Amino acid sequence: MFPEIPLPFWPHAIPTFGLMLWLAAVMGGVVMDRSFRRAKISADAIGMVMVTVVAGIIGAKLWHILDTPVEFREQGWSVLWDSAGFAWFGGLVFGISALILQGIREKIGALRVLDLAAPAEAIGYGIGRIGCFLSGDGCYGIPTNLPWGMSFPHGIVPTFQRVHPTPLYELGGALLIGAWLWMRGGKQRPVGTILGEYLVLTGTARFLVEFIRRNPKVLWGLSNAQLASAGSVIAGALLLLWLSTRKASEPEQVVAAVEKTA
Repeated sequence: MFPEIPLPFWPHAIPTFGLMLWLAAVMGGVVMDRSFRRAKISADAIGMVMVTVVAGIIGAKLWHILDTPVEFREQGWSVLWDSAGFAWFGGLVFGISALILQGIREKIGALRVLDLAAPAEAIGYGIGRIGCFLSGDGCYGIPTNLPWGMSFPHGIVPTFQRVHPTPLYELGGALLIGAWLWMRGGKQRPVGTILGEYLVLTGTARFLVEFIRRNPKVLWGLSNAQLASAGSVIAGALLLLWLSTRKASEPEQVVAAVEKTA
């Protein structure tokens, strides 16, 4: 594992997590810019992604502190600057909130901008997980005897047991989800459809991988991340159901409008 990368021309090593977070932001910006261009939207996609990334980092760190208060009691305020300890759900909530506000400000629309950002979010999340893997920050899985099991003796949170490399599982799942959403976004669909599919797919992926991660169970034998993931799936399913109902009712509304003018 490589928690830090030394540079020959710089006295300080670069944390691999921060480096991959930067790469995730860059790739997310590129994908979102392509989404905007495909939709013929002239807003600054790169700038919006940067604001969203900052909001997501803040949210991920705050949610992690709320989820594991014992770390705050032991380390105090220094836990805020720790390179480890970022919660997916907090980043999702703060990032979505930042996108909504920017979408409204740019007159794109809340649901529309979230649709456009969904493929970028999925791909960026996957790349960010490479940083978790390289730094060995403790988000790996439970012990396993499978051939691809790995140990992280030099990680930020070291382990000498062979465990599931869950960040790599999440990387693969995120890239597949991102590719699917990108293809789906290339055709005209009701606004909110891509967002709904993103919430369902990414929530399902995180819910499943939690079964082999080390996170403690908090309720009904589920971890905090699983409860949040279940909420994501439910929200996405309800959104898709509402969109299908509205789409089905539109022809009836058109007929009624024609009858009134007749």
